[in-house]
Amino acid sequence: MPKKKITLSKSLLFILVSGIMNVSNGSETSEQVTDSPPSSLSTQDEDYNLLYQIPNWIDALPTFLPQQSNEPIVPPILQTADQTWLDRNQLKVRNWADNTSHKIDNWFGKTDPEKPASATLRVIVDNSWNKHDDYEIKPRIRGKIKLPTLKRKLSLVFGDDSLDNELDNNIAITDENPGNSDDKTIDRQRTRENNSSFAFRWSDFSKYIPFETDLDLGVRSGDDVYLRLKASKDWKLENDFSFHAEQIYRYGIDSKNYLRTNTELTHARPNQAFLSNQFSLTYADDQDDDLIWDNNLFRQHQFFHENTFSYGIYTGGFFNNNDLRLNSWGPFVSWRQPLWREWFYVQGNLNYVNNHRDDRSHFIGASVRLEALF
Repeated sequence: MPKKKITLSKSLLFILVSGIMNVSNGSETSEQVTDSPPSSLSTQDEDYNLLYQIPNWIDALPTFLPQQSNEPIVPPILQTADQTWLDRNQLKVRNWADNTSHKIDNWFGKTDPEKPASATLRVIVDNSWNKHDDYEIKPRIRGKIKLPTLKRKLSLVFGDDSLDNELDNNIAITDENPGNSDDKTIDRQRTRENNSSFAFRWSDFSKYIPFETDLDLGVRSGDDVYLRLKASKDWKLENDFSFHAEQIYRYGIDSKNYLRTNTELTHARPNQAFLSNQFSLTYADDQDDDLIWDNNLFRQHQFFHENTFSYGIYTGGFFNNNDLRLNSWGPFVSWRQPLWREWFYVQGNLNYVNNHRDDRSHFIGASVRLEALF
């Protein structure tokens, strides 16, 4: 496949930065306006603002769902640490990860007992099924070791680096990596390649940049040496709205250019279900289309602590050879909660979408994520 020109990536980066600056300037302007007495005209404009009215209309709809709650339904981890074989092994892995982080931290200097090294580890098994692709299992690992002796917010990250390309509270179970081979439910060789990323991460490397930043230098997929930059920022807007934007750029020796934009616009009132829209736009030299876009518009409830119940509409498509297409759309339902223990989560997604490119009319798809935290 002929390689695309990087000028498209630069254009996208310019568009995102310009948009972020506009949002930032807009929020600063709104703060200045609120310092002066509001006029009847501005109040009237706000009352008729469609974006402000949508949450009110949704809140006015009748519902049979329970009230919002933050009540825990699983025992705390300290209480269950020695109850079963699984609990004891979870504690062993957690202690091993922390001890390993201490050893690695000692390589770079004398450790500070008040600022010890620490490690986090996610072990994920994604299960998916639909009548076209059958059943797939994808094991995924992502870990992070903080190294405080280096004093520059350096850490070591390893595992499936595509997990870091998603929003932290991504509503969907997604995976940018290629699917399993046609004749395999679980592809062990591809699993090893997808989970072989290794990098040093330098976070918030400059106090003069008005974004949260991560700079990674590492190796992915065995021999793809890469440099990755991520910048993100949050804005608090009027009328209980907030906006989050993040830009990711990666250059790999083999994979070449990768650029992804993530945005999230959320309306959240205290103790109320919230309304959100998550949008992503991806450009990569090693993908067939010039651009791929995905959008999830949804409402999310919390019935107890760490539980989310969401429902909404997915739309996705591509831009290729000056042709912009809506390729898939349809409703979805998502549920995530801790199961039995604080450290073990289950997430289920059920969707009913189509795929124009593959000539697939609307069909049911299901996915289940099992996730253990150490």
